Amino acid sequence: MSLIVFVVIIGAALLHASWNAMVKGSADKLTSMAAVVFGHAPCAIVALFFVPTPAAESLPYLLAGIGLHFGYQLFLLQSYKLGDLTQVYPIARGSAPLMVAGFSVAVLGVTLSQSELLAIGLIGIGILSLTLVRRADGQRNAAAALAALATGGFIASYSLVDGLGARLAGTSLGFFAWLAIGNSILMALYIAARSPQTFKAVATRGRKLFLIGGSASFIAYALVTWAFTQAPIAVVTALRETSIIFALLIGVFFLKERLDLTKVLSTMVTLIGAALLRYAR
Repeated sequence: MSLIVFVVIIGAALLHASWNAMVKGSADKLTSMAAVVFGHAPCAIVALFFVPTPAAESLPYLLAGIGLHFGYQLFLLQSYKLGDLTQVYPIARGSAPLMVAGFSVAVLGVTLSQSELLAIGLIGIGILSLTLVRRADGQRNAAAALAALATGGFIASYSLVDGLGARLAGTSLGFFAWLAIGNSILMALYIAARSPQTFKAVATRGRKLFLIGGSASFIAYALVTWAFTQAPIAVVTALRETSIIFALLIGVFFLKERLDLTKVLSTMVTLIGAALLRYAR
């Protein structure tokens, strides 16, 4: 992997952890998530003026990606209602490389080396140990861990679909711009059916997240989508999960979440596994 691609993915990881912290730190998480998703639309519309139309072959992947991103957002919201950022985020993000690798072996017939198997094992240990993290009241929080794991399933799925779709599209930014617009429309329909007053909340309390969180989220994944066309999807997915360490730092120092040895060790093991998977051959 070239230095440029490496730096781009690390930058995307920092942006991604930042907007997740903004959503977790807000009182009304549905409004916050809606603000971020709607905040993609202005960036996407501007981008469409400068990129070609995605190839028709990528349309099934585009439609699937829209649905998977929406499912990810709903499950992420539920996860943040149940648990801390420093528990939910590592499980959700750390499980994705594990699932992508598993799919590659079971479905695509990819053969993994011993170092790759070691990396997957480390990620698995890190993820499973995070189910032992206690809440602020001292109780176990298995529900948050399970919701975060389901969120990781959506992350793995949309990573594979988006990576393949962006390659077929011939324009990674064009592919993601249309995906972002479709995702915004789907979220708007959901909000209209479930909580119409959220539109007003986004326009008032959610303006900061709309502008800052939406832009950060769009740029982060636009960079990742481009990286999917430059390096193997599994490698990009693994390296992107350095966002785990950024989320840990943000959760502890800015959201004042409880820090314990289990969170630190579990996050570090997951991160080491992701890094090893990046360099494994």
